[in-house]
Amino acid sequence: MKTVTLDVRPPVDSMADFAQAWKTGKAQKTARISFATPELLWKVLTEKRWELLKVLCGAGPVSIREAARRAERDVKAVHSDVTALLNAGVLGKTEDGQVVFPYEAVKVEFLLQAA
Repeated sequence: MKTVTLDVRPPVDSMADFAQAWKTGKAQKTARISFATPELLWKVLTEKRWELLKVLCGAGPVSIREAARRAERDVKAVHSDVTALLNAGVLGKTEDGQVVFPYEAVKVEFLLQAA
C-alpha cells in the first residue's frame, strides 16, 4: 500500500532530507508532504478538503466533476478545494487535466509540546 505522511517540521529539516536523498541517489522510503506549522497544516487540510482526500485515496486520476460527484459536493466548491490542494502540493494533475492523489493511505504526524 502506498502511503504518504503529512507532517509538521521546519523547512530546513525537509530540505536536509531532500539534500540527503539527492546526495545518495536514494529516494525516501516514505512519501512526505511537510508543513512548517500545525496552523498551516490545518489551514490547508480543512474538514471538506480532508473529506475530498478520503474519496480520492486510491481512486487514480479523476476529473474535478467526478471528484465532486464522489464527495457529494458542488463542483465549484470542489474546484476551489482542489486548487488549494494543488497549490500546497498535496494533489497532482495529469497531462490531460485530471487530478490525482497517488496514495492509498494517509498518515498525519506532528508533536504538540509544552511551551
